[in-house]
Amino acid sequence: MSKKRHGLVIAALINLSFLLAGCASTDPRTEANEIAARSGLLRENLQTEPFLIATWSRIVPPVNRLRVYIEGDGFAWKSRTQASDDPTPRNPTGLMLAAADVNENVLYLARPCQFIGPPLPPSCSVSRWTNERFSPAVIDAMDNALSQVVTRYPGVKLELVGYSGGGNIAALLAARRTDVRSLRTVAGNLDVAYVNALHHVTAMPDAVSAIDSASALRTLPQIHFSGDADKTVPPTVARRFQRAVGGHCTQVDVVIGMAHGSDWAAIWPQLLAKALTPAGDHSSCVL
Repeated sequence: MSKKRHGLVIAALINLSFLLAGCASTDPRTEANEIAARSGLLRENLQTEPFLIATWSRIVPPVNRLRVYIEGDGFAWKSRTQASDDPTPRNPTGLMLAAADVNENVLYLARPCQFIGPPLPPSCSVSRWTNERFSPAVIDAMDNALSQVVTRYPGVKLELVGYSGGGNIAALLAARRTDVRSLRTVAGNLDVAYVNALHHVTAMPDAVSAIDSASALRTLPQIHFSGDADKTVPPTVARRFQRAVGGHCTQVDVVIGMAHGSDWAAIWPQLLAKALTPAGDHSSCVL
């Protein structure tokens, strides 16, 4: 199948998926499988130390570029003070963004313990998706899962996309890897301590925060999308990160009318079409 025709087929599947979205099961695992299947994404679990990471992908060799989506924190808390017993997202925005992408080569990474089980394995203690969700062990596991896929396609370049807490992980991976060519975040929690302080919640001393590695991303083309109605991760977070990165390669795009849990997938094709390099002098931005 030609690349053009393949893209048309995937676009048709995605349009159909939105028409059928109301028919999806209320069970989050079944619903995720249906979202993925309608857009041609295939399930694979990747074993890392110590987590099993759920993934979905649509890859057509040869693979020169791979767009990688990283999920948000999911259903980490039942309430402000009560943790959930399963972090699988009820509204998997990261997965829906991946499903809305007509690019031939798409990979979605769930966060540790999401979409796994039941029952959950012993490595999935509640702390893994609450106070340890940005711990070094979690970041290492996500990096390892990504590397397992990358080794299948020598020389591939990565375009990272992260939603909410997945934005923090995407930025951290971009800072440590040498195969990343761009970064996009949607409502990204790029400054963990600042966001925790905004909501007057307990600090996370073991959390690794993207803003602390921001300067390593100075020459990386990146766009951070933030909703003007987002009270969870307001646009000030992306602005703080932009200042920490410095240079001219970082853009912040504040999207009118969008809140943290809005339907970002519905407008994702338009957001993806925006130029990665800002207007003006961007000769220092490495694509």
